[in-house]
Amino acid sequence: MTTLPQVHLPDVLTLVQWPTPRKLNQHYAEVKLDSDSWLRSFGAFDDSSQKAFDKCNFALLCGLGYPLLDKDCFRAACDLMAFMFAVDEYTDKVDSDGVRVNVDTVMDALRNPHVERPPGESKLGEIARQFSLRCIEVTSVSSQRRFIAAFEEYVHAVIDEAADREKGRIRGIADYLELRRLTIGGYPSFLCLELGLDIPDDVMEHPGVKSLFSLLAETVVFTNDMYSYNVEQARGDNHNIIAVVMKEKGVDLDGALTWVAASYEEVLSRFQAQHRMLPSWGPAIDAAVNELVERLRFWIRGHDCWSFESERYFGTEGVEIQTLRSMTLLPKVKVTPASVVA
Repeated sequence: MTTLPQVHLPDVLTLVQWPTPRKLNQHYAEVKLDSDSWLRSFGAFDDSSQKAFDKCNFALLCGLGYPLLDKDCFRAACDLMAFMFAVDEYTDKVDSDGVRVNVDTVMDALRNPHVERPPGESKLGEIARQFSLRCIEVTSVSSQRRFIAAFEEYVHAVIDEAADREKGRIRGIADYLELRRLTIGGYPSFLCLELGLDIPDDVMEHPGVKSLFSLLAETVVFTNDMYSYNVEQARGDNHNIIAVVMKEKGVDLDGALTWVAASYEEVLSRFQAQHRMLPSWGPAIDAAVNELVERLRFWIRGHDCWSFESERYFGTEGVEIQTLRSMTLLPKVKVTPASVVA
């Protein structure tokens, strides 16, 4: 019997002594039930996709990533993650032309939430419309504008990802990171980090603040791709920074993980330095900005914890792997695409 190799997972947050601890939103249990039921009510997935959604437990990601949000804002965050999972499921199952159709549907629904969706349309349209209506209740007009812009960038990047998948293309490191910062869906999900904070537009658009969000997006890429690599390599998916580094640098898996861990550590260091370099906008605004940065830090910790506590990447062995930082490399498998319900 062939012994499968063991893989060591770097623990970057412990290495850099990341300051925020694990914290769970107090509304998690109640809101998870409501949000999960909301998505299930559309009948948008077959059994396989629904099971995948349940294993991911995106409400837990929100609970750990947005631990300071009040109940209404937290519900909007959970619905956003559920909606984005639906977008991901639908766009993963079609070619780039099919992705474009879904993108057009979603963007129209987000921009026109008070307009009923046409009959026969993909269920993504109504999911997007209902999410947008909930989002309006808890966000400012400027926050909505930033979200629409970020979501449009995200879904158009997904088209590029689909084209790469069709061609079997593996990008270089720089090109991959540029695209992956968008396809990972971080920027739209960061909308929830500013909910309830009274921060003027000119502050949110300040280069230093925008840099913090850019660095945050990169942490999402490194965390996601390190922890998802095992299941992705097993099904032959090369849209992952580990596969990209192995190809470009000519290193093995351990060498790629070492490179990613060092890059992740550098990003975290730059994040902390960028916060210290922010200018002052006066006591009230400075307090709101500091709370925003604290929320960004909680997201980094929460995303890492969720990766092990959900079953998305490691099944039921996540907590053990989190402790031991070691996992068995999975054998290659033949993947049968799941279905979605149009």
